[in-house]
Amino acid sequence: MNKCAILTMDCLDDFEAYDELIIAPLAQLGWQASMVSWRDSTVNWNDYQAVIIRSPWDYQDDAPAFLEVLKNIEQSSAHLENNLATVAWNIDKSYLKALAANNVAIVPTLWPETFNEQDLSQYFKHFGVEQLILKPRISANADNTYWLKKESYQSKLPELNKVFNSTDFMAQPFIENILKEGEYSLFYFNGQYSHAILKTPKNNDFRVQEEHGGTLKTITPEAQLTRCAENAMSAIEQTNGMPLYARVDFVRYQNSFVLMEAELIEPSLYFNMDPASPQRFAQAFVKRMEQL
Repeated sequence: MNKCAILTMDCLDDFEAYDELIIAPLAQLGWQASMVSWRDSTVNWNDYQAVIIRSPWDYQDDAPAFLEVLKNIEQSSAHLENNLATVAWNIDKSYLKALAANNVAIVPTLWPETFNEQDLSQYFKHFGVEQLILKPRISANADNTYWLKKESYQSKLPELNKVFNSTDFMAQPFIENILKEGEYSLFYFNGQYSHAILKTPKNNDFRVQEEHGGTLKTITPEAQLTRCAENAMSAIEQTNGMPLYARVDFVRYQNSFVLMEAELIEPSLYFNMDPASPQRFAQAFVKRMEQL
């Protein structure tokens, strides 16, 4: 039986992870899968035919070290999915600029070169809004993401200075439909649509992740949302080739949908939300491996 490493982290106790649901479908197709932390320096990657990046949800704490591990995997005999080129492109949220240049509608975004607290008032003015989102360009799980209100953001200036003075960041208008409707996630395996969910935050929060109290609902995406997602997937394919897995996150904005994130590194694929999705994923993976 072929051996596959599912790349994760040392401890997932504080997270909701569902990757164990793909172990049985992979085994049925001839692949023995096991969880391996990306921080385990004793691993010999040559012992595996493939490594699938799934839940290394602390990688942003040391992104250079994480990329070095992926480089070591690609230099071994193991096949890495998604590959290093895709990860290196997707790890900095400036990839959104490339997708926007390829006719993908994204959330309006400013990309300041440095953080200056005096500039914050100009960000509100630029977007014509009363609320902003500030977040690092390299982050996961909404870490160090700030929801700022025009009348009260000054109280957070010490913290903002501490976080963003040494970190590349981005500024966006706060999209109120996150609260009113939620965030849509569509999942693609080897370029084929699998399933979709709607994530909504708890009261008085904007973060939709389960770890922050968000709730999930399986949905059938409306036609306009599907078109936007497929347009984003086409742009991703043109840039780096089609990844094994992708999660594209959208919010409704000005009578359409805009892309919030294209998650190609370690997105939760919410296998728990669609009973057939683990089998679809396993089949997509095996098909790719057969084509190598």
